[in-house]
Amino acid sequence: MTEILGARSRPSMGTGLTAWSCRAPALAPDLSAVAFIGDRDGSPRVWIQPLGRDLEAWPPGELEDLLDLHQEDRGAWPIDTGAEPVADVSWSPDARRLAVLVVPGGGEHTQVWTVRADGGDLRPLAAPEGGSASFVRWTGQGEVLLVAEVSSSGRTDAVLIDAGSGSREVIAAGALMHPAAVSRDHRRMLLRRGPRGVRRMYVADLPALAGDPTGHPPALAGDPAGPGALVPGLSHPGDLAADPSGDLSADLPAGIHLDLPTEDLSDLSPGLPADPPAGIRVDLPAGHLEDVPPGLPASLPDEAAGDLPGHGELPLLAGLTGTTDYGILSPDGSTAYLLSDVGRDRAALVAVGEDGVGVVLAERSDAELDQFALSSDGRRAVLVWNDSGRSGLEVIELDTGRTRPLPPLPAEVVSSIRVSLDGSLAVLAAEGPGHPSHVLLCDLEVGGYRRIAGSDRIPEAAGAELMRFQAGDGMELTGWLYRVPGVPGPAPFVVYLHGGPESQERPTFNPLFQNLLAAGIGVFAANIRGSSGFGRAFRNADNHALRFDAINDVADCALELARAGIADPARIACMGRSYGGYLTLAALVTHPRLFRAGVDVCGMADFETFYERTEPWIAAAAVSEYGHPVTDRELLRALSPLHSFDRLAAPLLVVHGAQDTNVPLYEAEQVLQAARARQVPCELLLFEDEGHEIRQIPNRVTFVKNVVEWLRWHLAVPDSE
Repeated sequence: MTEILGARSRPSMGTGLTAWSCRAPALAPDLSAVAFIGDRDGSPRVWIQPLGRDLEAWPPGELEDLLDLHQEDRGAWPIDTGAEPVADVSWSPDARRLAVLVVPGGGEHTQVWTVRADGGDLRPLAAPEGGSASFVRWTGQGEVLLVAEVSSSGRTDAVLIDAGSGSREVIAAGALMHPAAVSRDHRRMLLRRGPRGVRRMYVADLPALAGDPTGHPPALAGDPAGPGALVPGLSHPGDLAADPSGDLSADLPAGIHLDLPTEDLSDLSPGLPADPPAGIRVDLPAGHLEDVPPGLPASLPDEAAGDLPGHGELPLLAGLTGTTDYGILSPDGSTAYLLSDVGRDRAALVAVGEDGVGVVLAERSDAELDQFALSSDGRRAVLVWNDSGRSGLEVIELDTGRTRPLPPLPAEVVSSIRVSLDGSLAVLAAEGPGHPSHVLLCDLEVGGYRRIAGSDRIPEAAGAELMRFQAGDGMELTGWLYRVPGVPGPAPFVVYLHGGPESQERPTFNPLFQNLLAAGIGVFAANIRGSSGFGRAFRNADNHALRFDAINDVADCALELARAGIADPARIACMGRSYGGYLTLAALVTHPRLFRAGVDVCGMADFETFYERTEPWIAAAAVSEYGHPVTDRELLRALSPLHSFDRLAAPLLVVHGAQDTNVPLYEAEQVLQAARARQVPCELLLFEDEGHEIRQIPNRVTFVKNVVEWLRWHLAVPDSE
């Protein structure tokens, strides 16, 4: 591998591994502080950053460079919500308390807690036994919080919870349902129903809520054990046991298992039941629909209708194809503002009034609306556009419909946005390849950004370039190319595949990519068909039997890198997480001579066992994407890489979290057993205290170091490269 003298140097090993990130920022109602989720001390938790003096000294409209501001110098403090990771936070309109989304054990069963900004009065609000809860938004009436509670069977309850008193009212229920909003006067609600890709919004009037006719118990009293403890209404998140042999790599910290034994699959995880849970049968004859897993629809939903509405619910944008994933009501409930691609290819901002007529307020032919935030008075919204992966902001004045762009962002991607109560400021979480996620304040009146919290930019981090090319069948594919600095190519490369599938590779901060570059390995982060951000037709181009085309796209990525002289065709690996892990396995068995090695991070190996063991609400929502486990059994079997492992040739590293109930550990165990039964080198890196995501910095360090060293070995990259 030839290097260019005088070219930019590579990132050093360890780049960004311990850099901390800030996510989900929320402004205090009086603009005195920002609450956000930060992992500065190794695990995500709530932090409070005071603002007062900074705002007074901020010249109006001035676009400032990112300031060298360090959290410890600015009076920020963490809120003690216990030892469990936290994923989201929101400030109540009266500023008295915070809503906090807690992730017990790092798994998938989240809980909603509340705490005062001074750390007092910590207690749970929603923790359904065996299920999961998340908060949607404060309604604007006192301390009432709209919460979604999903039961172990997959049924969702939309609940109004008074965070002060703990009283609660269930206002809607059903499978494949998610509450989107309640009007400030509590007279109307907005609900989303339906599976992935065909979701619909419905509005309904709320009856006068007096007492609790549902029979639900009051909110849980405070628990001194803290979030994640075994409180009434919550099952313990995961019982999966560790490798009983205790055979740990000498370099791995306690709790991380590498290279599990292969003699007996049941020995890999003694806590995992050998048979599917009660109520789930695996011996169903074709076409028999009565005994499908609980919560799973017996047939595919109608494209135009979606899931069945409840009594008195009126569909919005009815009779048109597409999906509506997000919405919010105007303060008086008369207008629903929707992020929707219904009736069009790219997502836009659509308003639906009481007459039921949809009006497009903002759309672009070259970009999709990624998200939007509405001011408390309903007069203004901030739009976040996704232009091939990069973010751009606009403000729309809803009374006139006038839009105006905000200045270019000092970062590539905005992951969350909220608007102050008075509509003058927005708070953003933003990031880029060389800058971990940080908090920005934006002056919405005249434009301007200021960094409030987060790590500094990493000067040695490499950037990404957008690459476009055609797949074998002519469809345009894109991805983000991370070249090894100083090396013109061909170089060892990894084709990296995102999850979803309705997700997107964007130019965000990824320590894994930077450390692969430091090791002399380039990365192509691909957006194959099925990815979001490029319109509905592209997103749906991998549904059901079309998934074979997506698998071929992975091969086309590798072939294009080799054809362009970017990658060494003999040293290309494939790697992905979640759905990307599935694609990695599928590509390895479909194109066994193309890839030198593979890394599967929490990927599905067999759709049959995935449907049997995943959460019921995840299974139900996946039918529109993958197919039905009964009526599409033969297709799903053909798409499942585990049944083609006789073609597997490349060595494989499998990474999984023991607390993962989205893609359960059983998928990884099957891969390990099947690969080793065929004498294919296969190792398992297991994180006992993580679920579907790696949330803790020490685990992230272990993950990155092991993946980099494993790929360096199998791609034959010497230290000098």
